Amino acid sequence: MASLSGQSTPKLTSGVGNLYYDSILPYREEASPQTREFLARVVDVLLDFIQKVNDRNEKILEFKMPEDMQKQLDLALPEDPLPLKQLLEDCKTTLKHQVKTGHPHFFNQLSCGLDIISLAGEWLTAAANTNMFTYEIAPVFILMENVVLMKMREMIGWRSGDSILAPGGSVSNLYAFLAARHHKFPQYKEKGLTSIPGHLVMFTSDQCHYSVKSCASVCGLGTDYCVCVPSDERGRMIPTELERLVRYHRDRGHVPFFVNATSGTTVLGAFDPLMEIADICQKYDMWMHVDAAWGGGLLFSKKYRHPRLTGIERADSVTWNPHKLMGTLLQCSTVHFKYEGILLSCNAMSAEYLFMTDKIYDPRYDTGDKVIQCGRHNDIFKLWLQWRGKGTSGFERLMDRLMELTEYMVRRIREQSDKFYLILEPEMVNVSFWYLPKQLRGLPHDKNKEVKLGKVCAKLKGRMMQAGTIMVGYQPDDRRPNFFRNIISSAAVTEKDVDFLLSEIDRLGHDIIVD
Repeated sequence: MASLSGQSTPKLTSGVGNLYYDSILPYREEASPQTREFLARVVDVLLDFIQKVNDRNEKILEFKMPEDMQKQLDLALPEDPLPLKQLLEDCKTTLKHQVKTGHPHFFNQLSCGLDIISLAGEWLTAAANTNMFTYEIAPVFILMENVVLMKMREMIGWRSGDSILAPGGSVSNLYAFLAARHHKFPQYKEKGLTSIPGHLVMFTSDQCHYSVKSCASVCGLGTDYCVCVPSDERGRMIPTELERLVRYHRDRGHVPFFVNATSGTTVLGAFDPLMEIADICQKYDMWMHVDAAWGGGLLFSKKYRHPRLTGIERADSVTWNPHKLMGTLLQCSTVHFKYEGILLSCNAMSAEYLFMTDKIYDPRYDTGDKVIQCGRHNDIFKLWLQWRGKGTSGFERLMDRLMELTEYMVRRIREQSDKFYLILEPEMVNVSFWYLPKQLRGLPHDKNKEVKLGKVCAKLKGRMMQAGTIMVGYQPDDRRPNFFRNIISSAAVTEKDVDFLLSEIDRLGHDIIVD
């Protein structure tokens, strides 16, 4: 594959390489040529990394133990400045040792891939270097945010409402919790715990993201009052169990007020039954939040949206992370509300030194008082530009393609049932399976064998890391020991990559012996 940068190894001329930070912009107004050369070589380094990320002959990583990596890298912060040529070398070294998460053979995390248009948006965002709290310093980005978030609410099924981009799905879920409490007990904002006639209780499935339980800790409920509702064998919340637990706590004088339903659990990719949960929330006057951080992208797909996300329009709030299934660059997380103005009502502190009401424009365009963090990173441009590039139809094709590749992987696993054991039929792009080395093939499948298969996972993942050719995550759950969870969320993946993954697992693991 030819070098994207057009250079074998990006280097600075000696005249620029020996300069220091104060010899380029903004310190020297006449230093535009030197600044351009430095930045151009940095871009060359980035382009060469992008090339390697998309080269299937390249390894995903060159793994080193932390102590060895520490010895190999020069991470010291110097007393005196270093020249630009050293800073360029630092950029090269950093990317040399970075895991290539956009590589077609990286199946390890929910956020995979390297969308080039979104990357271009992130580069522009860094150059603009603005804060998202007021229209006066981020006018174009604020308007973009309004347009994109309105479109996302429409896709959920709402005609109006409120939304914000937050620093990750965990914080998005926190915003939903705060809004739910404010909606039910608006006096809590000023009066605190004394305004609530009993102990608040929230409910979520036992397969939910840990951030939901974290809300109970951070916001003063206590984790004992975040009630985990049992799930079925496919990882979906059991509605009858939810209602039983709601009634149990209500009968003891507690105040059930918040239910978190998950659309795309982290491990199994399960979708809770939203219609049944919505009925229960309506019956007992509880706020319904849907954590669709992972599965929200399927809202684009006419083929796969239903029945997975049927009923999401009945929710009061929804978390949806474009940086996951949609492939937007990290980080890009959104949270949406059915009720217009609820973010400002819940979170506003009316700091007059920043959010004045007598500005020359309508202050409703300012977003800083809607959030708890004040300063907010610009996460909208990379999503807006990506959406412009793909169009809504392009995202639909991407969602369908990822799901079809998942179906292909399931077929290939079933065709090699002597080597692979499919744990369950996936609802999403999470494929859960065990690999069987030669030692365990042909043996009856029982709990004792599952324990051994769990031990295989850890040994095989270690070999993956050492080889650097593929990466797949593993974990246990409450029903079984360690198993592999493969994620297909990168637009770069093809059927050939899935075949390579399975054959490479077999190559690396066929001779593993476990006790």
